[in-house]
Amino acid sequence: MDGVFCEVSEKAISEAEVFARVRCESHGGMNFFFGSVRKENGGKAVVHVSYDAFAPLAARTFHDIAREARERWGDGMRICIVHRIGKLAQGEISVGVGVSSPHRDECYQASRYVIEEIKRRAPIWKREAYESGETEWLKGHMLCPGRG
Repeated sequence: MDGVFCEVSEKAISEAEVFARVRCESHGGMNFFFGSVRKENGGKAVVHVSYDAFAPLAARTFHDIAREARERWGDGMRICIVHRIGKLAQGEISVGVGVSSPHRDECYQASRYVIEEIKRRAPIWKREAYESGETEWLKGHMLCPGRG
C-alpha cells in the first residue's frame, strides 16, 4: 500500500527513519509515538524485555490497521509502524508509529487509533525479566480469543 510502511524487526528502531517515511511536503500535521522499555513495571525493577511475534501475521495486522486508519481519517495520509522483536534493554525503543496528514486533527486521531489497535490486535508477546531473577509473560494478544 503506497504511503504505508510496516515492519517487524530485530534491528533498532530509528526515530529519523520513522520521520523520513511519513514526511510529505503537502502534509501540515505529523505525529509520532515511540514506546520504550521502562525501568519499572508493577513495582518490579525491569532488566530487559523479550518480544516474540508471529511476524508475518503481525505485519499483515499492521497493514490492516493502517488501511483502516486511512479509510477513516484520509486516504492520503502516510503511516509508518515498526515493532521490535528479540531482547531489548531498558530504554530501548520497542515500537514506533508515525503518521502524517494534511491537518493535525486527523493526524492525532489516526495516530492514537494505530497504537491502540496494535496493542489490542497484534500477535506480539512480551516477557519481562526483573532484577530479582524472575521473568513474567505479560498479558497480551490471544491468537484464538474464546478458546482455552
